[in-house]
Amino acid sequence: MFSLLAHGFITVLNFKVLLMIVCGVAAGIAIGALPGLTATMGVALLLPLTFGMDPVSGILLLLGIYAGAIYGGSISAILLKTPGTPAAAATAMDGFEMAKRGEAGRALGISTVSSFGGGFISVILLILISPQLAKVALKFSAPEYFGLAMFGLSIIASISGKSLLKGLIAGVVGLIVSTIGIDLVTGYPRFTFGNINLFNGLSFIPVMIGLFALSQAFSSIENMLKKVDIKQSVERVLPTLSDLKAILPSVLRSGIIGTFIGIIPGAGGDIGAFVSYNEAKRFSKHPEKFGTGIPEAIAAPEAGNNGVTGGAMVPLLTLGIPGDAVAAIMLGALIMQGLQPGPLLFRDHGPLVYTIFAGFLMANVFMLILGLVGIRFFTKIIAIPSYILTPVIFVLCIVGSYAINNNFFDVKVMFISGIIGYLMEKLEFPASPVVLALILGPMAERELRKALIMSGGQISVLFTRPISATLLIIATITLFMPIIKNIRSKIKEKKDESKCLQ
Repeated sequence: MFSLLAHGFITVLNFKVLLMIVCGVAAGIAIGALPGLTATMGVALLLPLTFGMDPVSGILLLLGIYAGAIYGGSISAILLKTPGTPAAAATAMDGFEMAKRGEAGRALGISTVSSFGGGFISVILLILISPQLAKVALKFSAPEYFGLAMFGLSIIASISGKSLLKGLIAGVVGLIVSTIGIDLVTGYPRFTFGNINLFNGLSFIPVMIGLFALSQAFSSIENMLKKVDIKQSVERVLPTLSDLKAILPSVLRSGIIGTFIGIIPGAGGDIGAFVSYNEAKRFSKHPEKFGTGIPEAIAAPEAGNNGVTGGAMVPLLTLGIPGDAVAAIMLGALIMQGLQPGPLLFRDHGPLVYTIFAGFLMANVFMLILGLVGIRFFTKIIAIPSYILTPVIFVLCIVGSYAINNNFFDVKVMFISGIIGYLMEKLEFPASPVVLALILGPMAERELRKALIMSGGQISVLFTRPISATLLIIATITLFMPIIKNIRSKIKEKKDESKCLQ
């Protein structure tokens, strides 16, 4: 392992690769600092730029954007109490209170150091956990991969937001769309309506760009007249020794918490941040000060949400299951580079995997450097008017979609997906289940049919093999757990009401 990691660092310490990492982190911070532009949108928007790159440069550029955007969300959260990304929502509670006292620079410095700490811890754990998990996954065959795909699809219940029903509807729509194209076994065209562009199915990259990026551009048009101005001055950004001593326990604890939350598919940076904030408050000697602007309350959510970045890559690289929406896009990026995430990735492309690990560590280092040096510059990006930013997003969406296959049909798909994504947002339908189903649907169908061919058409093969049976049981529990929780909460509410009436 150490020799492969050393080889990875040698590969990463190349000017071109380092430049890609720096550019990715800088772009990620800029995207994250803009309220409403999420890490998911940033990675989806810039994904087409990686198609002409070698796998190392392309993947590390996207990982740099991922790490930078999660951190960048804290800039607007602290200065404006407007989280740049959902993962920074918990940071806004105490970060803005500290900024109101004229300590915006101090809050941003604590956020930067804590983000680096959480991200660095998560990558170390990624390096230690992933190879061991991949060894177990090498025993997988078609039934196990079907169980794995079903487990991934069951996560739709966890990423459905407020309404489980709406999330399931979105997931079913994604599964239906994933069946478009030539049937793998019979060669029969499905739902193509005679359009040759649909014979290979819909390319999920334009769909993702439309759902996440273009839909946000449509939303920003509604608020075109609104302007965001930074009202806080940024002075000292380097934390003092006393601040570092105060935040160290929270950073270590929250980094580990965030990593393991990231490993759970469907749990994102916002969950990691709030759980870490809650645990920091529980362990604190002065919990009553949380919410008033104290260092630990800023450090905990920032270490937690950045810890999720490495954690989300564990199931992606070892099992081919994305840990969150950004990891789902990373799955698409790896596939577009000719790399199939899963246990075989470690066996067949071991040096490349450890190069990614080394590059991810460097991305966190550059995030720390750029954060501390460039905070004053990045904060100015928040002031970009919508009438400038929105047309740029439109152009990038069009160019990015067209560049995938040099086909204008993909641009049409992107626009249709953008309109659908905008309407889904208005109707509070989550977009992530659609993307998850679009990616995992073909895998589930393919592996199910392989398993049936293996067993001579006996469906029992899925339940007689221990690993596949276990995965299907976990998938069932994952799918129905939110329903059970809702029922239990309603029963509890009725009991409480009856007690109050008595």
